[in-house]
Amino acid sequence: MASTMTIVCALMVVGQLAGYGAGAFIGMTWGRQSAQRLLPSQVVDLLLQNGVTHLRIFSTQEDILRAFAGSNIDLTITIFDPLLPDFNDARSWFQLKAHFIVPANVSTVIVGGDYVFDKPLWFIDRAMKTLRDAQAAFNEFGYGARMKANFIHNSGELTNRTRPSDVEFRPCIVERMIQHLQFLRENDAPFMLDLFPIDDARRCGLDLSFGFADNASNVIVRDRNGAVYKNVVEWEYDCFVWALRKLNFSDIRILISQVGWPTDGCVGATAHNAERFYRYLLPLVASNRGTPMRPGVAISVYVHALTDEPKMSYNNPWMRHWGIYTSNGQPKYKIDLSGKGRDIYPSTVRGIMRMPDRWCVFSGDKSDMGKVEKQVKKACTIGDCTTLSPGASCSHLTVDNNISYAFNVFFQSHFQDERSCDFEGLGYVSDDDPSTDHCVFPVEVVKGQQLINFI
Repeated sequence: MASTMTIVCALMVVGQLAGYGAGAFIGMTWGRQSAQRLLPSQVVDLLLQNGVTHLRIFSTQEDILRAFAGSNIDLTITIFDPLLPDFNDARSWFQLKAHFIVPANVSTVIVGGDYVFDKPLWFIDRAMKTLRDAQAAFNEFGYGARMKANFIHNSGELTNRTRPSDVEFRPCIVERMIQHLQFLRENDAPFMLDLFPIDDARRCGLDLSFGFADNASNVIVRDRNGAVYKNVVEWEYDCFVWALRKLNFSDIRILISQVGWPTDGCVGATAHNAERFYRYLLPLVASNRGTPMRPGVAISVYVHALTDEPKMSYNNPWMRHWGIYTSNGQPKYKIDLSGKGRDIYPSTVRGIMRMPDRWCVFSGDKSDMGKVEKQVKKACTIGDCTTLSPGASCSHLTVDNNISYAFNVFFQSHFQDERSCDFEGLGYVSDDDPSTDHCVFPVEVVKGQQLINFI
């Protein structure tokens, strides 16, 4: 039986806000917290093949910016720490980076990393000062009309997340949020919002089907103004529309700066579900249909993410598995990045070669389980064992296969260096594929650009 949140009473539906659909796009995010990373030039080529014109990256690394110069791909970049204590430092930072930022067509500089408004008030104050100083530096050098400093927001900033019309910003951040929204209004910048449907549905006690935009949900949310919600993206989007409205900032446009569906790491995180998610979401956001609170408004989104990030620290195992591509540059599932809903695979990455079919496996010696457990812990500290998590694709392996999987991800993360398969005599290199019907034991690709640091 479908669970239904029935709401009575009626209010007027808010009419269409003019101008919101102008320049809407489907972009991509690209994180680089992995042992093996695509070359920036490969990413430029891949995006151009797929017609993607906007990319969000999580650094200001100069080799990336240099690769995108002249590509006509719009970049959003990130300063992870609000490390610029005054305007002079912001000015100096921009002078130092401008040689790379300007030709790379950077339009947005994110300050403070993820979710400034989830941090202590002193951090918010420091980040807001950096935000203002950075924008002042852009303005001084004549790039303010094109380049905006900004923050990223998430659902943790909200309270009363049941019906969208009940939602408000948390009382403790309202004063600072008003200051931030005034800054956005003055600089004609969007409110940038990260959405995680698989997580948001669970956190709100809603069925996972509510994460998909195919109108097949077992959950229906009926708001008091007559609005009906059958998927978490429209629901979450309008939660923020209402929160902005209650602070008298209905004119601020909303950009979805990150949205995706993971392919492993928990129940429901599969390539099949990711394909279903995008098959219906991307045509929706590109259709100008809008949401109940902003009808007729096309919604710009950044698809998260280009590739998995097996070196990312995480609160949930699935956070490492957002990629639409595997490490060898092959798409995991069909996705039409144009938003037209075509039943197609995206273009593949060129110039990537797979390493030989070799795996590191467990010898089977369990005479000293203390030693075995120590070596598995060592392997999973460096390698990515999140696919062994409950509900993930490799969660039903035998004990021996679990150990082999851990050893192998460590071995592959060291690009099949045989010395990395010793594990105090417990491991050996095999050319027999230990994969099962539901669990693929990975093989790394030939060395390209390896992880040196997380920037």
